[in-house]
Amino acid sequence: MKQKKRKPFDQSQPKKGGPPMPTSPLVEVRNSDVHGRGVFAVAPIAKGTRIFEYLGDRVSHAAADKRYEDHDENDNHTFLFIVDRNTVIDAAVNGSDARFINHHCDGNCTSVIENRRVFIDSLRDIAPGEELGYDYEIGRDKDDPPNVDEIYACRCGSPKCRGSMLEAKPVKKAAKKPAASKATHKSNPRRKSGKPRQNTRSSRRPEAKRSGERSRRRA
Repeated sequence: MKQKKRKPFDQSQPKKGGPPMPTSPLVEVRNSDVHGRGVFAVAPIAKGTRIFEYLGDRVSHAAADKRYEDHDENDNHTFLFIVDRNTVIDAAVNGSDARFINHHCDGNCTSVIENRRVFIDSLRDIAPGEELGYDYEIGRDKDDPPNVDEIYACRCGSPKCRGSMLEAKPVKKAAKKPAASKATHKSNPRRKSGKPRQNTRSSRRPEAKRSGERSRRRA
């Protein structure tokens, strides 16, 4: 019996939720002290405002991996953003202004995935001149190089800065003292599962799958 061929997944921009939001009159892109270019408020932005949308070329994970298969592991600069198990947004191709938002450990914004689209919402009131930022929470991999935190060093300057764009290292639980008659058993702490969240930015390393397809990225 012949197997039915699967139809190619539709990677077009979803229409549900209204027209694309590539930019906003509330912000502008200019040079940043944090890294490269950043996004800054030019007018007051109230808490809970939907500012704009993360847009770019919508491709499969396999296509994204192929596109950046020669990506340098020591380069933290990429514009890939996981939407779901089928789709990655590559903002290096026809990307919107949202791709320039820098990481911030205590950011004033967050990313929200709705209807297979990625929006940027404000978490608090933002004053004119203030740079927009959100926590990338880049997933850690067991095969990360020893200098991975240096590669993904954070320069946000927040009092809450953890020094890295990577998610916080898992805290080792204090081992319980064994009973006198039992031998001590040591075990390695587990890593976080790294499952993508719908209200945070999924960062994605070009060669990585979805998390279980762990990911890395920086705008």
